[in-house]
Amino acid sequence: MRFTILLAGRVDPTPALIAAVADTRVIAADDGIRHAAALGVTPELWVGDFDSSHALPAIQATSTPRETFPTDKDQTDGELAIDAAISRGATQLLLVGALGGPRSDHAFAHLILALRFAAHGLDVELFDGYEHAWPLSANPRRFALAAGTQFSILKFSDLSGLSVADAKWPLADVEVPFHSILTQSNEALGPVTVRVREGVAMLIAQADPTVR
Repeated sequence: MRFTILLAGRVDPTPALIAAVADTRVIAADDGIRHAAALGVTPELWVGDFDSSHALPAIQATSTPRETFPTDKDQTDGELAIDAAISRGATQLLLVGALGGPRSDHAFAHLILALRFAAHGLDVELFDGYEHAWPLSANPRRFALAAGTQFSILKFSDLSGLSVADAKWPLADVEVPFHSILTQSNEALGPVTVRVREGVAMLIAQADPTVR
């Protein structure tokens, strides 16, 4: 079961993004609800402490069922929204508005959450119309990137056995320490295949401008 989580970061409501969220169940995290109208979706639930969504029109602010949490809490609003999706049977998560935005710490937290839930067996994807991101694993995965697409491998630990095929700068079973920038700014020759035998990492790619 596929859920979209609306977060408060930047969103470009491109045709590709609108198509990605279509026919998914939607949960909004606090100010993430402001993206709902542009994406043509109606959240089934709105969660958070609502400390950043006071400027929303009253009709939008009252028509969606809410779960309200205190401002002083040990979970982010995005984390609460993901938990709510999982409690409703989510097996796939599309995090929208997780990248970029006015606060880098929020974007970093969303990357950590994506990695955490992917490690627990969920299929997790991040997409905001500008960029796409996916957690990596020991299972080789092929990403449908257009030729010329810029992408990077973001590391959250030392990596062992990193392989990148069908890229301008391919890698074959290499060791990459956490502090290395070797995996910054590669270019797809077409769909790329990536595998990380050991370690925690994520692929982040520019959205295909031809389908934006």
